[in-house]
Amino acid sequence: MTDNQGPVDATRIPRYGGPPTFARLPRIDEVDRADVAVIGVPFDSGVSYRPGARFGPGHIRASSKLLRPYNPVQDVEPFALQQVADAGDIACNPFDILEAVQQIDSGVREVIGFGAKPLTIGGDHTIALPLLRVMHEAHGPIAVVHFDAHLDTWDTYFGAPITHGTPFRRASEEGLIDQTGSLHVGIRGSLYSREDLTDDQVLGFQVIGAHQFDDHGWRGAVDRIKARVGDRPTYVSLDIDVLDPAFAPGTGTPEAGGITSRELLQMLRAFAELNLVGADIVEVAPAYDHAEVTGIAAAHAAYELISAMAPRTDG
Repeated sequence: MTDNQGPVDATRIPRYGGPPTFARLPRIDEVDRADVAVIGVPFDSGVSYRPGARFGPGHIRASSKLLRPYNPVQDVEPFALQQVADAGDIACNPFDILEAVQQIDSGVREVIGFGAKPLTIGGDHTIALPLLRVMHEAHGPIAVVHFDAHLDTWDTYFGAPITHGTPFRRASEEGLIDQTGSLHVGIRGSLYSREDLTDDQVLGFQVIGAHQFDDHGWRGAVDRIKARVGDRPTYVSLDIDVLDPAFAPGTGTPEAGGITSRELLQMLRAFAELNLVGADIVEVAPAYDHAEVTGIAAAHAAYELISAMAPRTDG
């Protein structure tokens, strides 16, 4: 038994009721400490196509009500072995990207200053840049495992250096990532030119394309992730559009030919064997979702990542 406070009891309070927190967990102000903090960032002013990810945190929380205390595949009780709490949303300026980035930086810094690992729900992928700045300050260069249909290492959009398509270029230029331990997973779709791939390689990323799953499957991807990351401090940045639109229609820049939700969850479970120090899940845009399909996928991805963060005592 532990003294960690978990979700409200579903046998006493029906799942469609109770607190509107992630997985109906306690708020961070209701516990004396947090090992993992779920942080919402309702910001989407950096998008280049369909907006709406500012409503992602609320949608993911609403879609998480069916999550239960025991994870049978990982054989772990993630809410019993560690204190997980919902830290609410960071308020950020929707009209000024640079100010919003600073507000996200300050908000996340405050939360992890109490020792919590961040599991951040966005929001568009712009938010990854301030998150990586904070993680770098805590851990040094970070091995980034980036699940996405897109590289997000472009230079600028309409002259703007910070958007949802540029965070990993800026992070690499600032020395935030470990260029010997980072990679993209699930990349697909058309590009502007071959230089997009060569530039990306210079920035320190390897690529596992979605088309490679046909030959090697999710197990092959996990093997490559483990070989690349090793024991480095590792951060997962998950754009929900890594999933095929059949599994995640509610996103701003969908691309055909993606991976399945089952493949994604299997890969995320492997991070229990790695040094996972934080994660984000971004680009959930509920206006384009159907029957919470995308929200449920994102909520389950968050659950697997939180489970992977749980301490293991069996070696």
